[in-house]
Amino acid sequence: MFRNQYDSDVTVWSPQGRLHQVEYAMEAVKLGSATVGLKNKDFAVLIALKRASSELSSYQKKIISIDDHLGLSFAGITADARILSRYLRQECLNY
Repeated sequence: MFRNQYDSDVTVWSPQGRLHQVEYAMEAVKLGSATVGLKNKDFAVLIALKRASSELSSYQKKIISIDDHLGLSFAGITADARILSRYLRQECLNY
């Protein structure tokens, strides 16, 4: 009943004492897939769990090559990772 009035900002409490935006973020975390990165003196390995959220959806690529010396693995929202990867590529070009 009150949800639409109280879910626009992370600092707005509902009458029930809930922060809906925080709850939405916690639910989004549950939808992420696991990623692991291992490194030793000579090599680095990135591993991501390949999982589609439903039979009708396609798998989202979770490992992105930034340049010859840098890779990115993410467990969260794909759009956020794309923004981060663009920023990292620009930083690599400036380096």
